[in-house]
Amino acid sequence: MAKRGKKYEEVAKLVDSDKRYLPDEAIDLAKKTSYVKFDASMEVHLRMGADPKHADQQIRGVASMPHGLGKQVRVLVFAQAEAIRIAQQAGADFIGDDETMKKIEDGWVDFDVAIGTPDMMSKVGKLGRVLGRRGLMPNQRSGTVVQPEDIPRAIDEARQGRMEFRLDRSGVIHAIFGKVSFDDDKLKDNLAALMEAIMSAKPTGIKGQYVRGVAMTTAMGPAIRVDIPAITSLKSE
Repeated sequence: MAKRGKKYEEVAKLVDSDKRYLPDEAIDLAKKTSYVKFDASMEVHLRMGADPKHADQQIRGVASMPHGLGKQVRVLVFAQAEAIRIAQQAGADFIGDDETMKKIEDGWVDFDVAIGTPDMMSKVGKLGRVLGRRGLMPNQRSGTVVQPEDIPRAIDEARQGRMEFRLDRSGVIHAIFGKVSFDDDKLKDNLAALMEAIMSAKPTGIKGQYVRGVAMTTAMGPAIRVDIPAITSLKSE
């Protein structure tokens, strides 16, 4: 295991590893343990009672953060014909034409959200090796495969604070719900919206305990264990 730096070791002493903190307490403590010079992201990591190898236990969805995520969201739209004009007028940062798709095949992914029209998905599907690993593949369930007339709405939603979540290969969901600079109340609102979406996305194939462990942290900060009943019962106001 890599040796931690002195600053990390100092803030880690503030965390009681045996305690399960309430969401309010965890948010406050996470902000206190952020020692980096930049405005770090606030993160939550959930160990789920799901086996990612089973199709009926996949967890995936989208949470709409009421206070955004504190970053500029770069949107790429896979479109053709009239849909290109609609995407450009709606403020898309990039258009996923043939030239752009070739760049993506070569590893270019300098965007945060990808939206596609249905008639483009046969081409976009060939980019799964690159987009899939990064959670950037347009998907109907996440609302990123839309008809041309819905492109402006999809772009607006992406920029207003859209957080896609999915179960990874180790059975964990990793998600960001704001920045350290956010007010505590705004972070709690965002966290509640995220947790409500995750709880609503429970697949029918999961019969046992849905959430088995929760940790909150900031970018590069120590993990803070969170009380499971308290965080899973959060509701958006």
